[in-house]
Amino acid sequence: MYVGEALIGEGSEVAHIDLMIGDKYGPVGVAFTNAMSQMSAGHTPVFAVIRPNLPVKPPTVVVPKVTVRNMKEAERVFGPAQSAIAKAVADSVEEGVIPEDKVEDYVIIVSVFVHPQAEDYNKIYRYNYGATKLAIKRAIDGFPDIKKVLYEKDRSRHPSLGMKVTKLWDPPYLQVALDIPRWEQMERVVKALPRNDHLIIEAGTPLIKRYGMDIIGKIKEIKPETFVVADLKTLDTGNLEARMVSDAGADAVVISGLAPLRTMEKAIEETKKTGIYSSLDMLNVTKPIDVLRELSVGGLMPDVVELHRAIDTEEVGMQHVWGNIEELKRIGGKKMLVAVAGGIREENAPDAIKGGADILIVGRGITNAADVEGTSRRFLRLMKEEIDQYRVMTDF
Repeated sequence: MYVGEALIGEGSEVAHIDLMIGDKYGPVGVAFTNAMSQMSAGHTPVFAVIRPNLPVKPPTVVVPKVTVRNMKEAERVFGPAQSAIAKAVADSVEEGVIPEDKVEDYVIIVSVFVHPQAEDYNKIYRYNYGATKLAIKRAIDGFPDIKKVLYEKDRSRHPSLGMKVTKLWDPPYLQVALDIPRWEQMERVVKALPRNDHLIIEAGTPLIKRYGMDIIGKIKEIKPETFVVADLKTLDTGNLEARMVSDAGADAVVISGLAPLRTMEKAIEETKKTGIYSSLDMLNVTKPIDVLRELSVGGLMPDVVELHRAIDTEEVGMQHVWGNIEELKRIGGKKMLVAVAGGIREENAPDAIKGGADILIVGRGITNAADVEGTSRRFLRLMKEEIDQYRVMTDF
């Protein structure tokens, strides 16, 4: 069995094709028979024909995805769309994509989307022809392979999603910590921060303690496409707090590395269920590597480990020690990121990146700056070039 999909076009005439190709005596053949013998109202299948009385080979059945409510809508599906599909199948045989010696063995099921407001028959035909040919070729070629899927899953954006789900796949990143519990001031900071693919915003612990989880929504209203971290420093009820963060719309929750092992495990488990990131804050943890080793026994690794010097210790001039980042990554796996926080400034930021840091967490160095945007941009110059999140679909 071969499975293919393609979307081509724009506006109401956009064409989206899903199809299956397989042996007439196999599961696709059974589905083909069922489609023609067990019809449902509004989704009546029809054979693809080159013209009346001339069905295409391999035999192809066209099934509407959108409920057909009247004859006007039926004309669009069974006219230009159905004709385009038949021509695409025939051309695929002529061009050798479908082997000619298999046309009596194969059957094809094509699920076709035709928008009820589509009007331009020329576009309906051309878009569905192109989408069907592309879907057939992809099916026969086995596109995409699993490497392509895994590469693209965190990079690509679905055009109909209505929002952007950001993943941290291209370090290093700058994380701006909003750790001053005055929203009026932090709101000005958020508005001043530049739009950048390598920018993360952290709702700091003091800010959340004062305003609650609703502060996540306020940040997202201003910067809806930015990755937002909720720094709860979870010490108990790990699954509950991780779920609260997810429900509030944040992209990551911060768990304290001082929490009981089971609390950390339950929080990480919950983040995996809800699709957000887990960040393990090693503030006051004397041996971060030992904590990771404990977690590794149960196979639950955080997405981010944060090596953190407290604000109070910064004030007495203690030297920040990042520790063995290389060893942390060896235990945590190649996808785990390491963040460094506490005393990160413009002059030492390059050294942090050279030392293996994937995320630079900067608080008052940006939030108290006279020029928030300019200071942020100077940090961001240390990151990679902007990521093109809006590649056209014909890239594939």
